Order: sequence, then C-alpha cells, then structure tokens
Amino acid sequence: MKAVVVMDSLKGSLSSMEAGEAAKAGILAANPEATVIVKPLADGGEGTTEALVCGLNGRLKTIQVTGPIYEPVIAQYGIIDEVAVIEMAQAAGLPQVPTEKRNPLVTTTYGVGEMIKACVESGCKKFIIGIGGSATNDAGIGMLMALGYKFLDANGQEVVQGGQGLSQIVSIDASDVLPGLSSCEFKIACDVTNPLYGEQGAAYIYAPQKGATPEIVKTLDDGLRHFARVVEGDQKADFANLPGAGAAGGLGFAFTAFLNGTLQSGVQMILEETKLEEVLKGADYVLTGEGRLDHQTAMGKAPIGVAKLAKKYGCKVIGLAGATTKEATACHKKGIDAYFSIVNHPMSLEEAMEPEVAFENMKQTTEQIFNLIKAIK
Repeated sequence: MKAVVVMDSLKGSLSSMEAGEAAKAGILAANPEATVIVKPLADGGEGTTEALVCGLNGRLKTIQVTGPIYEPVIAQYGIIDEVAVIEMAQAAGLPQVPTEKRNPLVTTTYGVGEMIKACVESGCKKFIIGIGGSATNDAGIGMLMALGYKFLDANGQEVVQGGQGLSQIVSIDASDVLPGLSSCEFKIACDVTNPLYGEQGAAYIYAPQKGATPEIVKTLDDGLRHFARVVEGDQKADFANLPGAGAAGGLGFAFTAFLNGTLQSGVQMILEETKLEEVLKGADYVLTGEGRLDHQTAMGKAPIGVAKLAKKYGCKVIGLAGATTKEATACHKKGIDAYFSIVNHPMSLEEAMEPEVAFENMKQTTEQIFNLIKAIK
C-alpha cells in the first residue's frame, strides 16, 4: 500500500511537515509495510517559507530590514537550491503595525525590496513570493525604491514612501536599478483577482482593514489611478487591470509591471514546486487537511487543490483536521472522500492546540483509520 500525506499546517499548533509526520506515524503503526511519502503544503501565505524549506531540504536565513512603519524588523526567508522563498508579510505585514499606528498612506514595502536585493546579491535568480497579509497600499513603490527605482515628482525630487507618494509621481528613473534584476524570475503566489484601483481595487476592498478611513481610501484610490497612468505611459502597457494587480496593496501590480512577475494560484504553485504529481502516481491513499475543515475549505483552499490532483490518479482522499463543521460536507464534491476530526476526547481548544497533543491526536486518528482499512481488506 502506498500513501501520500500532504497536510497544511495546523496554525498555532503543528507545521505542515509536523502534521504530515504525525499522520505518517499513524499509518505505519497500523501497517508497518506501507510506503508513506510526506510532502509539504501551503497556499502562498503565512507558513509557505517554513513548509517549503522543511519539506524540500532548504535552509532558513534571517535579515534585518525596514519594517512597514520604518522601524527595523527581523525577517526570515528560505533558500532552496538557489531559489529564494519570501513571504512579504515578514517585512511589511499587518501584525507588525500596532493598531493605533495603522495608516496605509504611510506604511511601506521597502523591506520587501531589501529582502529581494539581499537574495539577488547572494546569487539567487528565481523567486517564489507570497504576498498575503500586507499592511501597505503603496503599489510596491517602497519595494521598488529599495531595488534602485526612483519615482520623481514635478520638481525632479523623489517622492515620499507609502501610499501618500503615489499621486506625486510624474516620472520614473530606472538608471540605478540593481544589476542582475532583469534576469530574475518572479513567481508570485496570489489568490485574489482584484484590479489595482476602482470599487474592487486595492484601496476600497483592503485598505480599511489596514487602518484607512473613507477619506484615506479615496485618496489612496486616486493615487493608484494616477500611478497606473504614469506607468502605462512609461511601459506602454496596462497592468492595472490584470487580475491580482490589487493584491497586497498593489504589490501584484509592481511585480508584473516592473519585474516581469507572474501571478499564480498559491496552492497550484506550491503543488508544482513540491512535484506532488510525480509521487501521486501509483498511490492508493492521499491524506490532506488543515486546522479546520469547513465551507471555505471547499471553496478552493489548499487541501482541495491536493484532492483534485489526487483524483486525477484515482486515489482515495482522506481529510484530517483539528475541527470540522457540518458545512464541510461540501468537501465531498471537491474530491475529499471522507474527513475526520483528530480531537478524540473532550478537551479545551488550548489543550488541543498544544503541539505534543495535536501530534498524538493526529497519529492516533490516522492509525485507527488505517486499522479500519486493513480490517475491511
């Protein structure tokens, strides 16, 4: 029997690989002769770097960069065979900004550019970048400034950082851009389809949760519109209406317009990078899941991406989660044949999330599932 385990992390409890190893231990306890392969899983957001580095034998590195409110932060990124894996939220994430200081007119992506620059200077040419969880709405100009771009006002002076600077830009100077940047490949994990500006754009949809008042939202949207026109004149192409241009406060726009980046589904990107399809061939069972299985899971979260790919090879798919809801039955139509909560006796949420408890619960639940499979066969 061959089983493939592809678990998303159980946030605050087990990493992707830890959850996978717990399930593997359970399978082997029930069937010591089984072949069990564990692969990492993430969706491009929080935990992507850790999942890929741990699952693909990469290495983690840390760097001090400029945070979203211009204070130093320690950011972590991964290197896997000279591919850099970066989560932009490590340098410009919303949790890094105290509630009373949240203002997307001011917050910057400069630190993201510093992370990219460090990787380029160390020899990286390929990047996987997750852009979820941002505190910013600067259309990526902070990141681009760190990479050598200059955004000039009517007096030929560089504009201020943050969303407040967008409306001041009249020209772009690329003469001092980091050497080697043009030969880099950027794959951007992006699961939203918002354009850069407008009612469904970066400012109106996402800026309020980053601290923007209605007045600030309008100012930001006007700035994004203005910047888009300047870039269109400079690049002779419209990037503002690409699906995902509005992601992370317009960071999706910056990557496509200036760095030739490609916006991709985070889940699909991770599945490709981990070469999951190769190990699914000949597998009998696939185990996947996350902290909570519910109707949102069925709408296309990471476990559903795994299930769809597994069904291509006729695998039986088992879902595992810390909690399940009655709406999780929608997952059946998306490829998960059966699902189970790993919490096997009454306990508090705090206890259930203790890593050693979650590991043992995952192991025991998986063992009993495969005991049943063995008995039926």
